[in-house]
Amino acid sequence: MSRPLAVVVLAAGKGTRTKVSLPKVLLPICGRTLLATVLDEVGELGPARTVVVLHHQKDRVEATLADRPGLTIVDQGEPRGTGHAVQVAMQALEGFDGDVLICYGDMPLLSAGTYAELRDAAAGHAASILTAFPDDVAGLGRILRDEDFQLRGIREDRDCSEEERAIDEINVGVYCYDAARLRPALAALSDDNVQGELYLTDTVAHLLEAGESVESVVCEDPTEALGVNSLVQLAEARAVLQTRIHEQHLAAGVLIEDPATTTIDHGVTIGADTVVLPNTVIRTGVTIGSGCEVGPFAHLRDGAVLEDGAAVGNFVEVKKSTLGPGAKAKHLAYLGDAEIGAKANIGAGTITANYDGKNKHRTVVGEGAFVGSGTVLVAPVHVGAGARTGAGAIVTRNAEIGAGETWVGVPARRLGVPVPGDAAGGDES
Repeated sequence: MSRPLAVVVLAAGKGTRTKVSLPKVLLPICGRTLLATVLDEVGELGPARTVVVLHHQKDRVEATLADRPGLTIVDQGEPRGTGHAVQVAMQALEGFDGDVLICYGDMPLLSAGTYAELRDAAAGHAASILTAFPDDVAGLGRILRDEDFQLRGIREDRDCSEEERAIDEINVGVYCYDAARLRPALAALSDDNVQGELYLTDTVAHLLEAGESVESVVCEDPTEALGVNSLVQLAEARAVLQTRIHEQHLAAGVLIEDPATTTIDHGVTIGADTVVLPNTVIRTGVTIGSGCEVGPFAHLRDGAVLEDGAAVGNFVEVKKSTLGPGAKAKHLAYLGDAEIGAKANIGAGTITANYDGKNKHRTVVGEGAFVGSGTVLVAPVHVGAGARTGAGAIVTRNAEIGAGETWVGVPARRLGVPVPGDAAGGDES
């Protein structure tokens, strides 16, 4: 039986270099926060315990984790370095015996596979550490090795000699420890350094000096080691993650015509043979069937569902609405809180007026219905199967358009029904 795993996510920092009021770990990236992205990846390892170390705007960050049962949240207090953060986390893991994976809430590109490889490498050793060979090593801790390429230490950039500064292998800062050997290494930490902090890197030196073995794993894709300390780095990380998402959909048979102008968040399902045209934005929580067409310049928000063969065209926004098989909304429409039946056609400029200032209401459009250009459907509204509205019709709330009926006018009425005050009783035609 494999050893139990505990994960410690360090997320207490202020993120002052981002220059925004939002806690750094709550910055958005492809439909999730940085912290949620990390938690999702390490969660694939099936940890027995997960401890998140917070401090800066703790309540605000913790509120975003309410839907993640089983997390242990601890407050680091006044931060005194990474070693201090792990000391606080290990207090919450008192009595735990197994592997302890240490990672960071601002490193969204590390994959579950890399975390698993690091944990596997720790088997039979006191610890394992993750290293990388990035293009730019400036400011990063270097990996020191002997002539047999065996790990012999980590040197912070500011402490490197000129020779050591030329080393191109860096410490990513992610580790997996045997809990029993981590505890004494943490207890031995000292803040006798320029920063007056407790460095987690010093635990590696302690273990090596004690004759323990520490394994290393080189991150095959150095972009995984990118941490986010600024909005520039957030943009860089987002571009990498977006490319991964695009590649997953492309590999599944989704034709993305221009990935460079297409935004697809994490948590989107798209069926094979669907075509996504340029300048389209598809947010988390969207489901698209097979053989659909989306875009160009379409915006699909959370809760949008396009069933097989549905089409959403240029400058159409869909939110919490379902388009049935073969339904079409090809131009300049807003569909919010709506159910559009199979093969219904939504004309250009159509709006579902779903919000009355206090509450949202639903619009139902039946199978095969035709909603004319410029129609406003003031929800709640029901348009029956095969029904039609004329161009520019304003269908007022609680209207029930029967199957096969045609409604026109402002406010819209069934074709053939007299307009109040019209003595001649003529048709609205």
